[in-house]
Amino acid sequence: MEDKLKGTIAEVFNEIAEGLSTGSFGKRVRVGLTLMGSEHGEEEMLRGAEQAQSSDSSIEVVVIGSAHDTELELIEVATPEEGHEKMDAMLESGTLDAAVTMHYSFPIGVSTVGRVITPGKGRSMYVANTTGTSDTDRVSAMLKNAIAGIAVAKACGNKNPTVGILNIEGARQLERSLLKLKENGYGINFTQSARADGGVTMRGNDLLQGVPDIMVMDSLTGNVVIKVMSSFMTGGSYEGIGDAYGPGVGEGYDRIINIISRASGGPVVAGALRYAGACARGKVLDKVNEEFKAAKKAGLNDILDGFAKAAEAGKGGGEEDVKPPPEKVTTEELTGVEILVLEDAVKVLWKKGIYATSGMGCTGPVIMVAGEDAEAAEAALKEADFL
Repeated sequence: MEDKLKGTIAEVFNEIAEGLSTGSFGKRVRVGLTLMGSEHGEEEMLRGAEQAQSSDSSIEVVVIGSAHDTELELIEVATPEEGHEKMDAMLESGTLDAAVTMHYSFPIGVSTVGRVITPGKGRSMYVANTTGTSDTDRVSAMLKNAIAGIAVAKACGNKNPTVGILNIEGARQLERSLLKLKENGYGINFTQSARADGGVTMRGNDLLQGVPDIMVMDSLTGNVVIKVMSSFMTGGSYEGIGDAYGPGVGEGYDRIINIISRASGGPVVAGALRYAGACARGKVLDKVNEEFKAAKKAGLNDILDGFAKAAEAGKGGGEEDVKPPPEKVTTEELTGVEILVLEDAVKVLWKKGIYATSGMGCTGPVIMVAGEDAEAAEAALKEADFL
């Protein structure tokens, strides 16, 4: 018993001594990095790994690749495939807490939340999401991306992150869906555009300034955004800014794997390793499940079911031949209708005897009606769930 007590005391003193020397107390997070496959070579990847280790004493970087002269723990493999197999095995066994890699295939339902430094004001911003796909339906995927982005931001220390929606196809439907969740008790902190007209729908200006903590979009758009943000100073050949494409997250997913690009340079590799470490320390997998549980309590499944039914049956009468009422001069713009269902929304108004036309304003699609019909038209569109 005495020997056991002495051993425990010695371990505590050793941890304190290490903490005093490194500035980090407690067990370090082990983060793996596969070196093979980079367009800049393994040496560049290793440079990023060593930079991460020297700048963040809370992580212990383990590199997986060819033989190199390094003070980091190195696990030798012969091929990228062997590197992934080794990485997966170490994650499964718990000898790694998180990993950073290239070319990793996630299952449907899992996609990555990236993190960039925006050029306008040098702010850190989460891009939800950047690779993989959260759902096969576009708007459903973006809705899940928003929840995933909130979970990752919270895991990394932001207790109440602000959320904005990039002004792309599906943005208006997504905004209505998130508002429904908020009305039903799901905690979401919307920001406002820095442009004069405000709104939760973000313009390109907001993207460059990093107005929201989390910018929500589909993963294909997010992939383009993060590539441009990471390499705008180098002409695209070298991604040198930010923390890369982020962890693959989804409800029930069981490992932390952060993605980098073949074009990622050392600084981004280092950022990705630190980001992965923060996700592990913040228990991001638990946070994701908690956020989805809260969203489901607020009606997430009902909203997703509604998207599925709308996609299957069509909306607003589909190809039904509806004749317009007598033409009027249209002076009022109704905004907020998704472009994919804009013509269906016009037909709904025609059925109500309201003359309307579709158009495209500077902030997105619009429906034009006469001034005296604006109030009735807005009510009809809300009743039909277009607004």
